[in-house]
Amino acid sequence: MRILSVGFDDEYVNELEKELDKYFICIVDNAKDMYDATNFTDFRHYELVIIVDEGVQFSLERYVNEVKKKKSETKIIILTDKPKSQADFFKLGVDDVVYEHCDQPDLIAARVLANMRHLFGTQVEVDKLVIDIANKRIQYDDKNVSLNGKTFDILAYLALREKRVFSKDEIINALWEEPEYVSDNTVEVAINQIRKRLKQILGFQVIHTVRRRGYKFAY
Repeated sequence: MRILSVGFDDEYVNELEKELDKYFICIVDNAKDMYDATNFTDFRHYELVIIVDEGVQFSLERYVNEVKKKKSETKIIILTDKPKSQADFFKLGVDDVVYEHCDQPDLIAARVLANMRHLFGTQVEVDKLVIDIANKRIQYDDKNVSLNGKTFDILAYLALREKRVFSKDEIINALWEEPEYVSDNTVEVAINQIRKRLKQILGFQVIHTVRRRGYKFAY
C-alpha cells in the first residue's frame, strides 16, 4: 500500500512508517504542503492520503476533489487541532478526521488501520497454501515455499485485494520506492515467477490476467 502524508516533518513520518509496517506492506511518501502533494498525486497512485490541516479550506477542498476524481477509492484522513471543523471536513468528502493524539504516530497508525482494515490480513489461505503476510512467509502443507522480495510483495498485495484487477502501473506505484524508474517488464517477470512456483505446488493458477486491464488474485 502506498500512502501520502502531507504537512508532517520527516522524523514524524519515519515513526509513522515504522508503526504502519506492523499492519501493512507499505511505502510512505511525504509532501511538505498541499502544493507539493499535488506533484505526488499527479504521478503516483495512493490508497491513503493523510493531511495536516493548514487552515486553508479552499486549497484542501480543491485537492480532495482532485484526489477523489483520479481514484475514488483513495481514503483521505485529516489531522486537525480544531474539533469544531469536523463537519466541514466531512462535507468536503474526506473519510476521517482526527483531532486528538495527533502527535502520537502509534495512535494515528491505529486510526489508519481502522480505515483500511479491509486491506489488513495476517494471512491468506488457498487450499493447503498459507501466505503469512505478517512474517513474509509462504507455506504449503507446513513446508516453506521460496518466494522473496518483490515477488512475495506482489503476491501479498494481490491476495489481500482478492478479485480486484490492478494494472502494472498500480502495482509498481504501490510497491516500489521510486516507481518512475521501474518498467512494466519487471512486473511481468515477477508475475511469471509467482505463477510458475505456485502452479507447481497447487496445480492451478491463482493470479490471472485480465486482458488490457492487468492482474487479479482469484481461485
